Amino acid sequence: MDYQQGIVARVADQGPALTAAVRQAVDFAHANDMPVFFVRVAFREGAPEVSANNRSFAALKASFTMDETSPETQLVDGLGRSADDVVVVKRRVSAFSGSDLDVLLRACGATSLVLCGIATSGCVLSTLRQAADLDYQLTVLSDCCADSDPEVHELLMTKVFPRQATVVTSGEWVQQGL
Repeated sequence: MDYQQGIVARVADQGPALTAAVRQAVDFAHANDMPVFFVRVAFREGAPEVSANNRSFAALKASFTMDETSPETQLVDGLGRSADDVVVVKRRVSAFSGSDLDVLLRACGATSLVLCGIATSGCVLSTLRQAADLDYQLTVLSDCCADSDPEVHELLMTKVFPRQATVVTSGEWVQQGL
């Protein structure tokens, strides 16, 4: 989730390692006929979806363009995306809010999800909580997630996420064939 130009740039020092880890997971999913969904956050031109009451997005709206066609909202290269992968555009922090993700997942019969994204305290946390409430079985790939606050990332991975998900690295996930 949110492996897009403008967001990966915020964790540029981790970008290559994150992208490599995601690529390993995507390649494994493709090799095992698992559907892959990429999620990006973007808005219509002028961001009519952003309310002045939404502190996070209202600040973004004022500072730079996040419309659907801007370079900042496009997926980064190197993720291993195939023509069969689905790209979902969301309008909020959770991948489920303001998107058709749940409809797409249910249409393909998904009962479990493997999550990763930037930021751990943003899209990953929000999506994990909502997915758990929707009764998906969850796995989080810890080395495919990043946050601008390493302490928050660590706290979520070790104390919060394990309450609702299995937390493993991409290598462990591939090795165990989860």
